[in-house]
Amino acid sequence: MNITVYLGASEGADPTLREAVAEFGDWIARSGNSLVYGGSRSGLMGVLAESVVTAGGEATGVEPEFFMDIAVQYENLTRLIVTKDMTERKAKMIELGDAFVALPGGTGTLEEISEIMSRNSLSQIDAPCILYNHNGYYEGLKQLLDTMVKQGLATEQQLARVRFADSVDELCAFLEE
Repeated sequence: MNITVYLGASEGADPTLREAVAEFGDWIARSGNSLVYGGSRSGLMGVLAESVVTAGGEATGVEPEFFMDIAVQYENLTRLIVTKDMTERKAKMIELGDAFVALPGGTGTLEEISEIMSRNSLSQIDAPCILYNHNGYYEGLKQLLDTMVKQGLATEQQLARVRFADSVDELCAFLEE
């Protein structure tokens, strides 16, 4: 299974997050799955790619041309796909993915996983969409989605493929289902 992962290009302030990301990358490789991600060597993205490759797994990076110009890509990728721009990059990452995971990240991570949630709700894709709620990182989003349902602006059925994992073990268990 190709697991498309969205996450931060910085490491953030919580040192336990780096450990969790490395643990998840190790699991991806050991379980025989493959990583699809943004291709960067920076921050959590680099930690994830390094852990997958070090454990003997496959890592596909998808980088827009302008990132290639500033050389932020992880050098030991199994495969690097270069796209014209961010729009093409997002489309390629969705095309390659069988499951989608958001680890903690910034606005780009939020935008990318929101598109997966939306496409699932519109039945344009039928794929797991899991947000790793490390130390409550995605609690606000979880509450917002609950409010959408309570206010009649979304349905539980539309959000059925969206799950929140509170540990790496739970994240991996969701992917094994």
